[in-house]
Amino acid sequence: MDTFFDDWPLYSQVTLVLFLLALSGFFSMAETSMLSSNRHRLRAMANGGNAGAALAERLLKRIDSLLSVLLISNNLINTVLPILVTGIALHIFGDSGLVLSIATLVVALLIIIFSEITPKVIGAAFPEKIASNVGWFILPLTFVLKPLLWFINNFVSGLMKVSGLQSSSDSRAMSKEELRSLVLESNRFVSNHHRNILLNLFNLENITVDDVMTPRSKIEILDLSRPIDEVVQQLETCYHNKLPVCDGDSERIVGILSVKKALSLLGDTDLKHEDFKVLLNEPYFIPSSTPVLQQMQFFQDNQQRLSLVVNEYGEVLGLVTFEDIVEELIGEFTTSFSNLSTDPHWLPNGTYLATGGASLRDLNRLLNLSLPLNGPRTLNGLILEKLEAIPDHDVSIRIAGIVMEIVQFDEHGVKTVKLYRPAIRTPEQD
Repeated sequence: MDTFFDDWPLYSQVTLVLFLLALSGFFSMAETSMLSSNRHRLRAMANGGNAGAALAERLLKRIDSLLSVLLISNNLINTVLPILVTGIALHIFGDSGLVLSIATLVVALLIIIFSEITPKVIGAAFPEKIASNVGWFILPLTFVLKPLLWFINNFVSGLMKVSGLQSSSDSRAMSKEELRSLVLESNRFVSNHHRNILLNLFNLENITVDDVMTPRSKIEILDLSRPIDEVVQQLETCYHNKLPVCDGDSERIVGILSVKKALSLLGDTDLKHEDFKVLLNEPYFIPSSTPVLQQMQFFQDNQQRLSLVVNEYGEVLGLVTFEDIVEELIGEFTTSFSNLSTDPHWLPNGTYLATGGASLRDLNRLLNLSLPLNGPRTLNGLILEKLEAIPDHDVSIRIAGIVMEIVQFDEHGVKTVKLYRPAIRTPEQD
């Protein structure tokens, strides 16, 4: 070692040490940035024309070779560095145990600070940006070290097989919860509206048609047993595109009528009930608790937009349309909500007046509440389940941390309820 350094000026020796220190830091930073980078974001950058991101994605597909190149290069440098620094110290200060100890301590601090901690922190802070640039320096090394990599990778693979360990590509696939977390953390790149749509898409598999349907009591039905002038008047004032049709018995739906087609007949002075019956389409009945995603697929496959929800006895419970499902994804098409006030927000005094028929899902969405959805679907149903009886006087109850004051009721149930905004709970209270 002394012979080697005797032929080098001191500044050349120091320059070589600094260069190797920087090179070691580069490999540490490259390793951290490559392993920390989001592969989906790299793929998006590559699809946008970033050649460096495409190269980084290509290198990450052979993670074993990439890690071998980085670790071999980094460890070789970190092995040579203490030898060089110790040689410089001995050359300048002479052969002494104290000098050797100080030189070892100095080189250890240099490697820890400038070759490990600092570059790794930088690599973790800007993973995709660095990964899309360092690949150009790593790629040539994969060819230079290819014979050594082949030997090491095969040796490691053999050890893993002997140990019963096998790497699986499925382990790198993102789970549903990981994907949901990724969407939640994408607020810097995706607008709140788009992020909510993506989150609603995850929730669709847990939603059934019972959650989005229009209940039976609120369905407008056209009764063809009524006089023709009453039928015409109902069609002229109807604001729906399609109407379920019965013939005397409102519990027995005989067809679905397109209001647009029916209105084209209204100019006929000789109009009869049979003219409307000809236009009827066969009703589609679906069982309650049908998953929303399955129903959406049914609508697409059969070019339908409306189905009637029935229970196990064939009784109609409600009506669900394609628009009802779409609204679960993108939000309501209008600013008014069924059974909710025209201004669905907390009042300045922290209260909100809701009808008993208000949907719990709508209340949760509009007022940022956490009312339970695994039971009744309306506010009236939730309160009656809690009280186990129809109230005969004004009463206040607490459900899911929300104080509810029953303002109006009758023999059929709760009509109006005043909700009080829940206080912010601390972790100790929870």
